[in-house]
Amino acid sequence: MFSQLSSDHIVATLERLAARCRDRFASASLNNVIDELIGLAKRDRRRSQRLSRPYLLLRGGTLLAVLLALTGLVFVGERVFNWAQESGASADVFTVFEGVEAGLNIVILAAVAIFTLTRVEERLKRSLALDDLHELRSIAHVIDMHQLTKDPTALLRLGPRTAASPDRAMSEFELGRYLDYCAEALSLAGKIAALYAQSSRDPVVIAAVNDIESLTSNMSAKIWQKINIVRDAQPNAGEHRDD
Repeated sequence: MFSQLSSDHIVATLERLAARCRDRFASASLNNVIDELIGLAKRDRRRSQRLSRPYLLLRGGTLLAVLLALTGLVFVGERVFNWAQESGASADVFTVFEGVEAGLNIVILAAVAIFTLTRVEERLKRSLALDDLHELRSIAHVIDMHQLTKDPTALLRLGPRTAASPDRAMSEFELGRYLDYCAEALSLAGKIAALYAQSSRDPVVIAAVNDIESLTSNMSAKIWQKINIVRDAQPNAGEHRDD
């Protein structure tokens, strides 16, 4: 299917990204972050699929509540009918009202039970999704931290280093690849979040997914500004680009 995100393809792309990053930057801590993102992707793949499946126990409770309500209404209706048959034309109107009241009580209690069971399933799924999305939001910030000190303007060497200056031993090409890996990891984190919007119709979950996608897109856009600076510093960068 080409109308839905494939969780398997997301995981495969992440694993390829991890291999590329490890080959290029074997000692970089970004490798650990991408590995953790792969673990989240594999876990969230199962959990997002579970959101689209019903909780059979709760659905069974809802069905039981409906059956009990129908049984109660049939019982009350039968009792009222029998009273009317036994009393004939002189049927006590208060007896009829009592039967109607009992039937309404059954309907109200059944409606409350059905609503409660339905909301329990919705809240359980929402809680699971929001917890996972919170982790994705956190790891997006961690990825952003890894590129924070990768300042491409340092390549221009506009001034001397200070004692507190971060280590900037990467070449122009290496810096460009590192930033590209960060941007790709952020984009894939957003795609993992999108799996929940694909499996859920809960507006709260969809809003949380949209928030993460906006967050990762904004972070990626800032990284690409840095990448463009690096490419401008490499006149022939396009001719030698490699993963």
